[in-house]
Amino acid sequence: MIEVSSQEAKTGDVGRMSTQPIALAAAALVVLLLGAGGIGLWRAYTGTSPEADRVVAARQLQAKTAQTSERLVEKTKDLEVTQQQSIDQLQVVQDQLQTVKRLLGAQQADTKRLSEQVAALTEAVDGLRQSFASTPPAEASAAPSVRNKAVRTRSHATRNVHRRLTKSRG
Repeated sequence: MIEVSSQEAKTGDVGRMSTQPIALAAAALVVLLLGAGGIGLWRAYTGTSPEADRVVAARQLQAKTAQTSERLVEKTKDLEVTQQQSIDQLQVVQDQLQTVKRLLGAQQADTKRLSEQVAALTEAVDGLRQSFASTPPAEASAAPSVRNKAVRTRSHATRNVHRRLTKSRG
């Protein structure tokens, strides 16, 4: 067998090891450069770049967001107008309700007053009926003659007044 000194073994191993990583690194660098060059050529050939697409997409998103915001503002304003109209209508209804309550109260007071008057008149009529029922029949026949006499006296006095007026004028 061939003997190799330890010094030679160490130098040979380092020499072989030192060339392999450099070659590996050089190969990796070449692959990276080829990949970057391929991507650059692909972008140049197709005329599009992801950054431009992203910018366009961002602008479209901003435009949609602005439109949505405008719609929300319009709908909010419409809701405010509708709410104010509802409040106005409610106030009108409340005013009408207050008017109806006042009128109802006045009507109830009138009804109470009229029912009290009817009750008082009913009592008065009942009192008169009882007084006529309790008077003796003799007074009932005498009363018309006195009344008739008073009527005759008034009618006679009226004729005398008319006669005097016609004599004084004529």
